Amino acid sequence: MKQFATILLLFLYSQMNAQDIAILKYNGGGDWYANPTAIPNLVEFTNQNIKTNISKNPQTVAVNSDDIYNFPALFMTGHGNVYFTNDEAQNLRNYLISGGFLHISDNYGLDKFIRRELKKVFPKLEFQEIPSNHPVYNQTFKFPKGIPKIHEHDKKSAQGFGLFYEGRLVIFYDYETDLSDGWEDQIIHNNPKEVREKALKMGANIIEYAFTN
Repeated sequence: MKQFATILLLFLYSQMNAQDIAILKYNGGGDWYANPTAIPNLVEFTNQNIKTNISKNPQTVAVNSDDIYNFPALFMTGHGNVYFTNDEAQNLRNYLISGGFLHISDNYGLDKFIRRELKKVFPKLEFQEIPSNHPVYNQTFKFPKGIPKIHEHDKKSAQGFGLFYEGRLVIFYDYETDLSDGWEDQIIHNNPKEVREKALKMGANIIEYAFTN
């Protein structure tokens, strides 16, 4: 308990002037580094449209690093396997329950692995589909139908899932939509302007929510 209280105090102190996000590096062989232009583009859009002051050069932090406590929000993506050691799972849990936030974007292929590993982080929690009236869909930008569909894979509906700890949304998980593909440079996926704009607006909402809740 004393150790957790120390972690909490360090986290709160680090967040006093923090307004950055970091990319989460994990083990298991999955491509945690996927979509390299996504976060810089989202940051540029967010800084311009909701007046954040996020660094345009996002840092990378490992799951087991104390550096995660320097960031109010983390971003994670990939196509393949994810593996958390017990120590990594505990570090991520401590970060999240002390005020941190994680956005996971399924880049097609991540789902079965991330669901398995998050059971190490929160054994008793289950993903809940987030209703369209939740604040994450009603920040600066409004999404009355919930999460937008960006990329097609299996002809499934886009879904936004959440893990809630003591009533607070600590993990937002976009599934069957590939939000981060929509943030990448236009030339990479050749998405129409209106599709990229929806993805960027939804991403900005997630950041705004993470920074204020």
